[in-house]
Amino acid sequence: MGLLLRWALNAVALMLIPELVGGLRVESYAAALVGALLLGLANALIRPLLILVTLPITLLTLGLFALVINGITFWMVTAMVGGLQVAGFWSAFWAALLYSVLTTLVDFALGDRRHR
Repeated sequence: MGLLLRWALNAVALMLIPELVGGLRVESYAAALVGALLLGLANALIRPLLILVTLPITLLTLGLFALVINGITFWMVTAMVGGLQVAGFWSAFWAALLYSVLTTLVDFALGDRRHR
């Protein structure tokens, strides 16, 4: 039950982002649910591989390139979901940053033990 609640709240967080970041559009709650699911999978499976491949650049930029990877991952997922649209990379970058903050707050509110 906790996983479903976390998924639903992450979808709500995804629906809040267009109110704060220009260039992002979420057409429906169903699109937000699919987007939240794919973002979770991409962050668990694809993002670690991208970080490993770009490790030298990430080390040279003192970890700031990881934010670019977050933006690229967010942009890739929105390209796969029909109801999510992003105007460009910078919109995806800021949306990914905000989505990370909101999902961290969801984890904290639900008592995720990783953040204690």
